[in-house]
Amino acid sequence: MLLLDKLRRRQATESTASTALIVGLGNPGREHAGNRHNVGFRIADRFVESRGWRFSKRQNDALVALGQIGETRVIVAKPQTFMNLSGRAVQPLARFYKAPLNRLLVIYDDLDLPFGAIRLREKGGSGGHNGMQSIVERLGGGDFPRLRVGIGRPPGRMDPAAFVLRDFDAAELAELPGLLDRAVKAIESFVSEGIASAMNRHNAATRDEAR
Repeated sequence: MLLLDKLRRRQATESTASTALIVGLGNPGREHAGNRHNVGFRIADRFVESRGWRFSKRQNDALVALGQIGETRVIVAKPQTFMNLSGRAVQPLARFYKAPLNRLLVIYDDLDLPFGAIRLREKGGSGGHNGMQSIVERLGGGDFPRLRVGIGRPPGRMDPAAFVLRDFDAAELAELPGLLDRAVKAIESFVSEGIASAMNRHNAATRDEAR
């Protein structure tokens, strides 16, 4: 039976899950640290730092931090595979920590959102994102929440694959702390209130800021 089916069954019997798995996507290595593609890593780092936690262990090809928010056990992971193999880390982590799909939140960069925008979604496809595609394939479907983080479109005719591997420019770096803090608040809402409430709160806030 697919992992997706097993987690769906667990979801149906757990109205209030006691475990949340937060996954920030990126590429390992210093050479990628400042890339747009690594904004998921940055947000995971910011969230962990804001709680006074730390990435203290390596498990299933991921760096892992453990903590508690209220009655919820929280696992934060940064896969150390390259982006297009992210599912290789996420699937066994979800299984090991018994995190139902509705309590898995994947954070990743999105070319189709303007820089600085964030969007929570309850489920969906990969949107052409290689890391998300790997996770969808390994879990057997896309029925899990995600936090999309806008990095803007490449200028001119630049190849999108090249653009995501470029670092943020000076103007973007100046705005990045605010973006990271808004994403952290969205994660906190997801952990404490669930995806529906978090979407209502933070997607609406993003729309207001865009006006």
